Amino acid sequence: MSRIGKLPVLIPEGVEIEIKNRVFKVKKDKQELSHPIPPGIKVDIEDKKIIVSRLSDLRTHRSLHGLVRSLLFNMVKGVNEGFEKVLEINGVGYRADMKGADLELSLGYSHPIKVAAPKGIEFLVEKQKIIKVKGSDKQLVGKVAAEIRSLKKPEPYKGKGIKYADEHIRRKVGKAGASVGK
Repeated sequence: MSRIGKLPVLIPEGVEIEIKNRVFKVKKDKQELSHPIPPGIKVDIEDKKIIVSRLSDLRTHRSLHGLVRSLLFNMVKGVNEGFEKVLEINGVGYRADMKGADLELSLGYSHPIKVAAPKGIEFLVEKQKIIKVKGSDKQLVGKVAAEIRSLKKPEPYKGKGIKYADEHIRRKVGKAGASVGK
């Protein structure tokens, strides 16, 4: 039995759950997420809890059991609380600004880089150096944050670039200089 798959998912107040045609939908206020339920997996709602079970012990059903439970948990948590990734910009002249709902980055190139906010994603910029990516879909928040980071990855010598707030950049020592050889 899957250790994660057997745990029930608690449904908070105000969150509506609907299962129709093997599609799981979670709603709260204006936010709505949906995900198809794969064959071999059974999802039941009992007493404000979502219970995920598998129909057999086939390898594919075992592998999907915990995955489906985690996806459903993230959907419920996302519409209730939301997810957030924090990015930091390091470097002289590097900065971020908001242009409407979109993000405009100055990263040392000859032109500013514009990042359009996908549906369900919100950007916040603090002090032109900290970018917060918020949304209800955990996968989409992580994907958008990774795409922003990939625009200028942090380099190991001075640490210039875009990094996650909790990321540690391993620094390298530069050249020893002319004084060592003489």
